Amino acid sequence: MMSERDLKRMSVLKDVEAGRLRATDAAVLLDLSRRQLHRLLARFRAGGAPGLAHKARGRSPNNMIDPARRSEILEMVRAQFADFGPSFAAEKLAELHGITISRETLRKWMIADGLWASRKYRRQLHQPRLRREALGELIQIDGSEHRWFEDRGPACTLLVFIDDATSRLMQMRFVASETTFSYFGALEGYLKEHGLPVCFYSDKHSVFRVNRRGVRDSHEMTQFGRALNELNIEILCANSSQAKGRVERANRTLQDRLVKELRLAGISDMAAANAFLPGLIEAFNARFAPVPHRPDNLHRAFNIAPDRLRRILCRRDERFVSQQLSLTYEKQRIILEPNDLSLAAAGKYIDLYEYPDGSVEVMKNGISLPYTMFDKEQRVTHAAITENKRLGEILAIIKAQQEQEPPRIRHVGKQRMRYELTGRPLGRKKTILDKRAERRAAEAAAALPPPAE
Repeated sequence: MMSERDLKRMSVLKDVEAGRLRATDAAVLLDLSRRQLHRLLARFRAGGAPGLAHKARGRSPNNMIDPARRSEILEMVRAQFADFGPSFAAEKLAELHGITISRETLRKWMIADGLWASRKYRRQLHQPRLRREALGELIQIDGSEHRWFEDRGPACTLLVFIDDATSRLMQMRFVASETTFSYFGALEGYLKEHGLPVCFYSDKHSVFRVNRRGVRDSHEMTQFGRALNELNIEILCANSSQAKGRVERANRTLQDRLVKELRLAGISDMAAANAFLPGLIEAFNARFAPVPHRPDNLHRAFNIAPDRLRRILCRRDERFVSQQLSLTYEKQRIILEPNDLSLAAAGKYIDLYEYPDGSVEVMKNGISLPYTMFDKEQRVTHAAITENKRLGEILAIIKAQQEQEPPRIRHVGKQRMRYELTGRPLGRKKTILDKRAERRAAEAAAALPPPAE
């Protein structure tokens, strides 16, 4: 077998032999020196076309690793490092067994023997899930954090409610971050516009699911889950992002189209964007929403009174009332005003309702109790645990607090950084036996007669 380079050289050398081309011109065409050209010409005259092939062709390279050695290394990898990548396996072979081998060589060997596959071939294919049959049967919800206003405004989160059967955008709202209260606000708008769906489908965010087991929080139910339970709406959590792919693909489309729509409309804040969304939802659904398999609408009528809805879409908790009619909530001390109901609540648990506007209501048997709040701390707690999706919002709050008021100086006590002398005698601490021996010695000394004068 001759390479393309060998074929080109053979054609030029034939012209030189036939006198149709000078040796100088042939050297220029082949990008060779005149001396090298005459060497090739001599090999061509002696051996013909096969004489132009490289002499090392078909021979094993001098630095080739012995096949027996290759098999030994691969057996070692198969036995001890079967689930290792080539780079890590090469490091461990050198560290544990003193075998130095290039990671690229080991990569080729492991791929050839089926011990490793690149990420491209390890990609898992997820079988698409069939759509639900009717509108309102399953509503996928998700939040998409993005720079929706580009450089005209800060990054924020878009909450998206999409129907699984029709891919219709049912509700959208711009919020600072994914919190329980932000989802409460979007849920209220959804219920008033469409009614009560059968089920919501979400990810495993802490708003929807208690991810720590053994937590005493309304029998492992989040505030959002508790509200849906009172509204008789079920919620399911997807095990992967591919399972709720319709809302994920909708977010990807919105991150392209909605950003440009907001730019053309000159919108750079969440309030104006939320007012702009209804028209965009209508146009989006008219263009992209398919027809469901069944024409039924499984939404139920929404006939809940506003006061009751307000006490459902809030953060609810129980607190113990001391004999002094005091209780604590979110590092705040609440003192109940004495009356018949508050005096009867002493030593018992009562209900607390925190609303989106920050107000707190104390309830006993469905009746609101008057109270006074003390020690209200406005600053974010030092070293507080913060969720990743709320980091931007928390940093904005901290920045505003730092600009408004100085930090509160706290007494931390004495912190020793080095050893300080305390004035106590050094040495071993006296035990009971040491003290008993000292006492006996003192008694023996007292019993001795006084020395003669």
